[in-house]
Amino acid sequence: MKLARYGDRNGPKIPCILDAEGTPRDASSLVADFGPQTLSPDLLARLAAVDPTTLPKADVAGKRLAPPTAQPFNIWCVGLNYSDHAAEAGLPVPEEPILFNKSTVTYCGPNDDLLYAPKMTKLDWEVELGIVIGKPALNISKSEALDHVAGFVLVNDVSERAWQMERSGQWVKGKSFPNFCPTGPFLATPDEVGDVQKLGMWLDVNGDRKQTGNTDTMIFDVATIVSYMSEFTRLEPGDLICTGTPPGVGAGMKPPQWLTVGDRVELGIDGLGTQAQTVVAL
Repeated sequence: MKLARYGDRNGPKIPCILDAEGTPRDASSLVADFGPQTLSPDLLARLAAVDPTTLPKADVAGKRLAPPTAQPFNIWCVGLNYSDHAAEAGLPVPEEPILFNKSTVTYCGPNDDLLYAPKMTKLDWEVELGIVIGKPALNISKSEALDHVAGFVLVNDVSERAWQMERSGQWVKGKSFPNFCPTGPFLATPDEVGDVQKLGMWLDVNGDRKQTGNTDTMIFDVATIVSYMSEFTRLEPGDLICTGTPPGVGAGMKPPQWLTVGDRVELGIDGLGTQAQTVVAL
């Protein structure tokens, strides 16, 4: 099952189930919205039992494609989680997952603009697999972990590297500007995705391929990440976990390459759709 939402950032959203042809079907008769309070396994099971073609086609002409679930309570991230990306960065493979946060103000639609502020100098891209939590997870085992996952999404973990690496403090400083977390176009439930550890991923800047990777090079897989994080915190329904990026980020280029106003970023992951953003001056 694939879930999507349409509507302006501050307005009501149309919750949709995509049919086999990818046509958005209006699910507002079944659920008010897809979000932290409505991503329970019971609701997802009820939605999965519905034939999407029995729902009306959603009136989405000219409407913004919103992130596929309402703003989460938390956005978590895993750093240096691809062996080939760690090699690109010249850093050792972590012995345990490196965890950090992005502010929830970063959360935006998959095709929303990337904002370029006057003090930015090293704006970077990162195609990532996102995990969306479906039920609370605290002190759970690896074998239980996938039972707590509502689904998976495509994410661009946008970063300002000068703020992240040169301005002291934690990585969150370079990860938390508005629109630094384009998410979607849809949430795919685990049964829709298949083997989540064998998904191809890519990212282009101005039509030039920068990143090519596969989730099979993740150092810590999805189940490990969810179980590990539950040792330290309670993961809540709707929480988004960005799981790291393959090589090809701007910071890893020789010389480094950075986004600037007017650049176009396009990215995708097998089974999770594509995104496209334009960098605009704030």
